[in-house]
Amino acid sequence: MLQFPGFDPILLQIGPLAIRWYGLMYLIGFVGGWWLVRRRARLPGAVCTVGQVDDLLFYTALGVILGGRVGYMLFYNWAHLVREPISLLYIWKGGMSFHGGMLGVTFAMVLYGKKIGRKFWELTDTIAPVVTIGLGAGRIGNFINGELWGRPTTLPWGFQVDCMDLKFNDLCFNQLELPAGTLLTPPLHPSSLYEAFLEGLVLFIILWTFSAKPRPPMAVSGLFLLCYGIVSGFGRIRAFTGFAYRLSGLRVVYDGTRADHSDDCGRLVIAIVCLPAAACASTREHGMNVFLKAFG
Repeated sequence: MLQFPGFDPILLQIGPLAIRWYGLMYLIGFVGGWWLVRRRARLPGAVCTVGQVDDLLFYTALGVILGGRVGYMLFYNWAHLVREPISLLYIWKGGMSFHGGMLGVTFAMVLYGKKIGRKFWELTDTIAPVVTIGLGAGRIGNFINGELWGRPTTLPWGFQVDCMDLKFNDLCFNQLELPAGTLLTPPLHPSSLYEAFLEGLVLFIILWTFSAKPRPPMAVSGLFLLCYGIVSGFGRIRAFTGFAYRLSGLRVVYDGTRADHSDDCGRLVIAIVCLPAAACASTREHGMNVFLKAFG
C-alpha cells in the first residue's frame, strides 16, 4: 500500500507571490488547448482564424474561471459564501464546479460567436476536444491537493492518508467515521487519478480523433458530453457508507460523500439531445447534396 506524501500546494514562493500547483494545472489546460486549436485553425475550413484563437482562449478562460468558481460556491459551499462573501475570489484554494464552468463557457461562446459571426455550436465543437486537457490536468491538481478520495480498497495502489494533518480531519473522522486518534486511513481509491486518465487522456484521444474529419454541427459537443458523463461516472469511486440524505448548499447529497451524480445526468441528457440533432443535420446536408447533384 502507498502513503499519500502530503504535497505542499505551493509549487514556488517568491516573496508575497505564490505559484500553486492547482493554478499551474489550469495554465497547462489553457496553453495546451490554445496550441492545439491554433494548429487546427491553419487547416482549410477552420471555424476560427489563427488570430481569432487568441480571443477565443480569453473568452473561454473567463467562462471557465468565473463560471466554475461561482457555480462551486453557489451549489456546494453556499453556507461559507454567506459567512464570507470574499471567499468567492479565493480561486487558488480550489473549488470549481464543472457545470458552473460549462455555463460560463456557454455564455462566453454566445458572446464571442456574435462578435465574429459564428454559430454557438461551431465554437463549442472547436473547443470540446481540447477541454479534456484542462480536465485531466485539473484532476492531477486535485490529487496534489489531497482531494476527491474514493472509498477504501485492498488494491495495491490505494493510498493511506495522514489523519493528523488537519486538512484531512473531515475525510478521516466525518466521512470515514474513523475512531478518534487514528493515525492513517485505510488505503483509499485515488479517484482523482482515475478521472485524470479517463477524462483527460482517454477522452482526448476519442474526441481529437473524431473531430479530425468534418462533422455535423453539435456532433463533437454531443459526443463530449456523452463520453464525459460516462467516464466521470466510472472514475468517481467516492461513496463511503451511509445513505442518509442531508442538505448541502443548494443540493442534496449523500451523507459524508460526494456521491451525487446529477451533473453527470445533466450532461447525458444534453448529449441525448445534441447527437440526434447532429444526425438530422447530417441527413439534411446529405439530402441537399444529392438534390444539387441531380438537378443542379
